[in-house]
Amino acid sequence: MAYLTHPGKETKEEDERGQERHHWREEESQKRAGGEVEMVRHNRDNNKNAGLFCNVCLCLPLFLRWEEEKCTDGSKWRFLEHKGPVFPPPYEPLPDRVRFHYDGKAMKLSPGAEEVATFYAKMLDHEYTTKDIFRKNFFKDWRKEMTSEEKSKITELKKCDFTEMHEYFKAQSEARKQMSKEEKQKIKEENERILQEYGYCVMDNHRERIGNFRIEPPGLFRGRGDHPKMGKLKRRIRPEDIIINCSKDSVHPKAPPGTRWKEVRHDNKVTWLVSWTEKIQGSIKYIMLNPSSRIKGEKDWQKYETARRLKKIVERIRAQYREDWRSKEMRIRQRAVALYFIDKLALRAGNEKDEGETADTVGCCSLRVEHIRLHPQMDGQDYVVELDFPGKDSIRYYNKVSVEKRVFKNLQLFLENKQAKDDLFDRLNTSILNKHLQELMDGLTAKVFRTYNASITLQQQLKELTSCESVSPQKILSYNRANRAVAVLCNHQRAPPKTFEKSMHNLQTKIDEKKKQLSAAKKELKAAKADAKTLRDEKSKRVVETKKKAVQRISEQLMKLEVQATDREENKQIALGTSKLNYLDPRISVAWCKKLGVPIEKIYNKTQREKFAWAIDMTDEDFEF
Repeated sequence: MAYLTHPGKETKEEDERGQERHHWREEESQKRAGGEVEMVRHNRDNNKNAGLFCNVCLCLPLFLRWEEEKCTDGSKWRFLEHKGPVFPPPYEPLPDRVRFHYDGKAMKLSPGAEEVATFYAKMLDHEYTTKDIFRKNFFKDWRKEMTSEEKSKITELKKCDFTEMHEYFKAQSEARKQMSKEEKQKIKEENERILQEYGYCVMDNHRERIGNFRIEPPGLFRGRGDHPKMGKLKRRIRPEDIIINCSKDSVHPKAPPGTRWKEVRHDNKVTWLVSWTEKIQGSIKYIMLNPSSRIKGEKDWQKYETARRLKKIVERIRAQYREDWRSKEMRIRQRAVALYFIDKLALRAGNEKDEGETADTVGCCSLRVEHIRLHPQMDGQDYVVELDFPGKDSIRYYNKVSVEKRVFKNLQLFLENKQAKDDLFDRLNTSILNKHLQELMDGLTAKVFRTYNASITLQQQLKELTSCESVSPQKILSYNRANRAVAVLCNHQRAPPKTFEKSMHNLQTKIDEKKKQLSAAKKELKAAKADAKTLRDEKSKRVVETKKKAVQRISEQLMKLEVQATDREENKQIALGTSKLNYLDPRISVAWCKKLGVPIEKIYNKTQREKFAWAIDMTDEDFEF
């Protein structure tokens, strides 16, 4: 196996672009006695087909690359070179035959107004266009793009008819679906060319994949839940909005002809390559490295190692917050009860928000009186807390949980003399909580509890649900059930897919057909056995064996389909991907696969395997979280 190392040696200056960089390759050859290492010097400009890169600069296993020399001054990299972002194409006006109507009359719009109108027309089938706040915000921003003549004529959205536009875009969508194989291949090849040119960067002499290198096209803001800014215009991002981050001594990305970047900076304390400020909420957007990159992989590993460190002291922390329930200071009691909820229920901490700027979503620290009800007895349980609030992405969190008596008494105290809109924990916020947690363990935040509880739950569930004697489909069903337990804990819900009923119907049809095949195969086997008993020859015995194998094969196929149907039904409203990608230590899953002989491809798709390459490389079957 060959590993590549890049000590960072450089030659003298050779041209105006800066120093010529050489790569060093160590080829470990087991064929050589004494384990000699061949050093091969290679210039990155030798390979013309790879653009910025060379064939020699391949990736080390990620966890080995973390062991390369690290900067001690907080720098994230020493060298960074990339081609910048890819902008969406300019707007193409609609054909003359596609018309907009206002109050029953056809009307030709100016290019700016027409482009914004198409954003709305494309969404006519979507429920967003039925929401008053969406329609109001859209119309307000649309009018800003109109000429003075258009403004004077178009005064009410309900008189606007976007039907022809909508039908035109539907026809375009259908035409794309009906493309020939050759046309699709041509588009695929062009996308691959763009990916090779813009989708990679050089960071410290390693070729790294960039995440999303395309700038988002203009459109209408949707938001999550009942976002107060839904429907507002997301304006086109231009080169003049873009900040480029790269090395001083790199070849800087070129702005499109006739334009210039807002700024080119050389900040090696950050890992982003491109940034800009989006104009609806004023948040900063970034182009960063792909999750499979060295920096992202190491950050993931550190996240899960922090959660593993919490495992060692979590019982001490729990003993501490239980003791704090009796504190004489109200702020300490509130902090202790909030930490109990975060630990026991895996609640998000919740951040402070500007009123009217975002949807009204809350977490533990921002719970209000209206979100909680206390029941001394309920459903045969004592001290029941009923929580009902809009969580992240406006997904409803509803839970009834029996808590310890001291928690219940404290909650009664916190609710005294408060109105529905008052904060439950009025002497606590996320910053105060996380500052306290940092004192308990370096790097500890409320989010670490969520990662810890998710990972430990997965490991426990896999041990309880999996049998070594099970066949592969049943093992995978057990894995998904363990993953589902985590998703329920973390409130990772989703709406049932639109195609769910149809796909379940198709699957049930396959199951019914397979049952008929199995019934027929069993009858054939029974007849073959009867013939063999009568004839008592070798040929009839071979027929019986063939029929037995057919029954066994069809039985296995039926079992796979039935397991698939069960899995799909149980996952109808649960989003397994979020916890799998963000909260579950991948080494738990990798160790489980290796121990039980389940192909890793059955658990992680190609993108996920790339993201968790570090875990796949470093983990053996005995790993314990």
